[in-house]
Amino acid sequence: MTDVLTGPETVPQQRRLVTEVPGPRSRELAARRAAAVTSAVGSVLPVYVQRAGGGVVVDVDGNSFIDLGSGIAVTSVGHAAPEVVAAAQAQVAAFTHTCFMVGPYEGYVAVCEELARLTPGDHEKRSALFNSGAEAVENAVKVARHATGRQAVVVFDHAYHGRTNLTMALTAKNMPYKHRFGPFAGEVFRMPMSYPFRDAPGMTGEQAAARAIGLIESQVGADNVAAVLIEPIQGEGGFVVPAPGFLPALADWSRRSGAVFVADEVQTGFCRTGSWFASEHEQVVPDLVTTAKGIAGGLPLAGLTGRAELLDACHTGGLGGTYGGNPVACAAALATIRTMREQDLAGAARAIEAAVLPRLQALQERTGAIGDVRGRGAMLAVELVRPGTTEPDAGLTTRIAKACHAEGVIVLTAGTFGNVLRLLPPLVIGPELLGEALDVLDAAVAEHAG
Repeated sequence: MTDVLTGPETVPQQRRLVTEVPGPRSRELAARRAAAVTSAVGSVLPVYVQRAGGGVVVDVDGNSFIDLGSGIAVTSVGHAAPEVVAAAQAQVAAFTHTCFMVGPYEGYVAVCEELARLTPGDHEKRSALFNSGAEAVENAVKVARHATGRQAVVVFDHAYHGRTNLTMALTAKNMPYKHRFGPFAGEVFRMPMSYPFRDAPGMTGEQAAARAIGLIESQVGADNVAAVLIEPIQGEGGFVVPAPGFLPALADWSRRSGAVFVADEVQTGFCRTGSWFASEHEQVVPDLVTTAKGIAGGLPLAGLTGRAELLDACHTGGLGGTYGGNPVACAAALATIRTMREQDLAGAARAIEAAVLPRLQALQERTGAIGDVRGRGAMLAVELVRPGTTEPDAGLTTRIAKACHAEGVIVLTAGTFGNVLRLLPPLVIGPELLGEALDVLDAAVAEHAG
């Protein structure tokens, strides 16, 4: 066991339950929450967090949970990573806000320089910073429409791009993201995704792309498409990894057609899949890349990075926002990127895949309830089905997740059908801690799936 120093406290890297889950203090806070917080905001865990470090989250009752969620792929460098904490504290002491549109500062510029270096392609790039992934995606659409003079945006089945009005239109799943929140923004066209587990047997990535492109050309018209927007690996949609060849074919078609190819790397970016960006796995160079989540070690920050001629086509003042590129978040981002580079966290993600994937595949062999095991790096998932079918089993997925939570392991669910268990451990998680978490998952699957 290795303890993690986080500021003034050391968080032991161990799973430890000292009360029932939830404990009395968490139940007390839940009662306060019910009286003050809208029920429209949900939470995965029934406990309330007091502190966290590395790969462990400690609740207000003293229970320690192994974290296989990372706040939905945010704390990739670990909870309260020391370099990130120190950078944020130093910046808070200097100044917390000026608004970059009023008084600019070096941190914003430095983050944009790093984004130019790290995102795929060696072309000249520009960036703008925002608060959330949804904002980055929405601004990508703005840029693509402005630069092309076109309006149509192509997205894909199972996609998730955010909760603003425009990004709800871009998102596929109705409940809970879109239900009764419309009307939504127009000129958004949804196409079939390459989903190997649910596609026709043997369908290649090129064939799946040809299917989508045929529909784009017949139903939208190539000359009307401003942007083709896609997650290189879908996140909330169920960690769907498209078949090889799908992304390159879409990118090639976009360039031939004059459309902007946008990679939504909000969940996949910053070493999560074993490369700095998931687009790199097939040497895809997007015109625009959206980032957030893992960029700043837990502080809210997002980026839009792309070809200089696209971003510079917008008029001065056309992009921005009061808090976008907050100086504290920028300081945290620079420390996060340094940590990822110095500790080779892309390599760590590949090591996590090498350790976890065989465990999940062995689990699949022992139960007929796991229809598919998939993912890359430290972005891995199992899709649960009724044995002998591809029929989604959302109820089983929920029961397994809750069983893990009760035993001190944080796992998340996902998927259009609510039947995917997803694992997003911090990239710094130790092998013993990771192995123990997988033991708990094994036991939960054995108990509930037989």
